Amino acid sequence: MFNQVLFTVLNKIELLDELLGEFERTGVSGATVISSIGMAHALAGNEESHFISSFRMFFDAAHAESKTIFIVCSDEMAEKAKAAVRRIVGDLSEPDTAIMFSVPLLYIEGISHNE
Repeated sequence: MFNQVLFTVLNKIELLDELLGEFERTGVSGATVISSIGMAHALAGNEESHFISSFRMFFDAAHAESKTIFIVCSDEMAEKAKAAVRRIVGDLSEPDTAIMFSVPLLYIEGISHNE
């Protein structure tokens, strides 16, 4: 039974294919991937935001874009997905790697409720 949505914001986008392959190998399915950008990077291009623009030189241009992966899943599948992210990305407490979080799923329509 699907009861949560697990989000992973992957800053190391060069690991995306490897991560999705690991999901597939471990039985994690139904992931959706969207391109995303963090607020600081978005504001760095805005000349009106002088404060953020002054820090432009400190941003890692290679990681300006992120990939946000979300999975509607059960608790069991979420645990498999979290373990896969840690195996591929490594220590998420390191800067500029990824973040993960989940939210409870209150309503769903349009996909099967069986895994």
